[in-house]
Amino acid sequence: MSDNTLSPRIEQFAPELEHIVSASERIEYLADGYGGAQGPAEGPLWWKEGGYLLFSDIHNNRRMKYQPGAGVSLFQEPTNRANGLTRDLQGRLIACEHDSRRVTRQELDGSITVIANSFQGRRLNRPNDVVVKSDGCIYFTDPWTSPAAPEQWDLTFAGVYRVTPDLGTLSLLIGDFVLPNGLAFSPDESVLYINDTRRGHIRAFDLLPSGMLAKHTDRIFADLRGPEPGVPDGMKVDVQGNVYCGGAGGIWIMDKTGRKLGRITHGAPATTNLAFGGDDWKTIYFTSRNHLGSVKVKVPGVPVPVATT
Repeated sequence: MSDNTLSPRIEQFAPELEHIVSASERIEYLADGYGGAQGPAEGPLWWKEGGYLLFSDIHNNRRMKYQPGAGVSLFQEPTNRANGLTRDLQGRLIACEHDSRRVTRQELDGSITVIANSFQGRRLNRPNDVVVKSDGCIYFTDPWTSPAAPEQWDLTFAGVYRVTPDLGTLSLLIGDFVLPNGLAFSPDESVLYINDTRRGHIRAFDLLPSGMLAKHTDRIFADLRGPEPGVPDGMKVDVQGNVYCGGAGGIWIMDKTGRKLGRITHGAPATTNLAFGGDDWKTIYFTSRNHLGSVKVKVPGVPVPVATT
C-alpha cells in the first residue's frame, strides 16, 4: 500500500503542530481497491447521526459507506460518477456529478433536485467539489479538464460558482483558475480558500457581505508543490482556522496565515480529498487514488450539518 519513499508518518515543521496532531499518531489504512487512474476514491463525508463515512468511488460509479468497526459496503449505485459531496443546512446530500455535468441535491424521499447544470445557457464542464455556507448558499468548483477536446464543452473556462438557497441565482465568482478543485471557508466564513491543482497552490479571498469574492484581496495562501507526488486537491478547515490540503507528499497542515506547520505523509501517491469525522469531529478521513485512511487529531474540524427534524 505504501510508497517506500514516503513511509507513513507525521512530519513536524513547527512546534505548534503538536497542539494539532501528535508526531507519534498512527496513520490507519482502512480499505483499498477503489477508483484507479481513471477516477479515484474521492469526496469523503462524515454522516454524524449515522456514525458512518460516505465516499465516492468515481471510476466504478458507486458511493461507498465506511462504518467504523464494520468496514466498507456499497451505499448507492449508480451515482453519475459523482465526486465531491457535502450536506446542506437541512442535512440533505449534495453531490458534484461528472457524467451529468451538474450539482444535485438528494431529497429526504430519495428524489433528485438539480442545483446547477448550466451557466448562461451553456452546460457546466464537470463539477468537482462543493461547500455550503451558513446562509444556505452553495459554492462549487467546475474545472475545465479536457482542453484537448474543446468541441465537447460549451464553456471555455474553469469556474467557481455560488448558488442562492432558493436555487434561483447562479453567479460566477471567478473564472481565471486553471483547474479549481477543493474549496473551504474559514470558521467565521470571512475567507474562502480555493486551490488550483494545476498551479500547485491555494488562493484565498475575503468575502463581501453579498457573498461574492472581494477580488482585490486575491492572494496566494500556500504553495504545495514539491518533489514528491501529489497536488492540491480536497481541502478542509478546523475550528481554529488551520487549513488541511492534499499536496506533494501527503496532507499539508497550515495555520490561518498560510504558515506550514506539518505534513501527514500517509504513503499513497496522492491525496484526493479529506474530511473530518467521528463523534467529536477529531478524525481525519482521507482518500487517495485507490484507498481510504484515517488519522486522529486534537482539534475538531468545522462540522458538517446534520438532518433537521
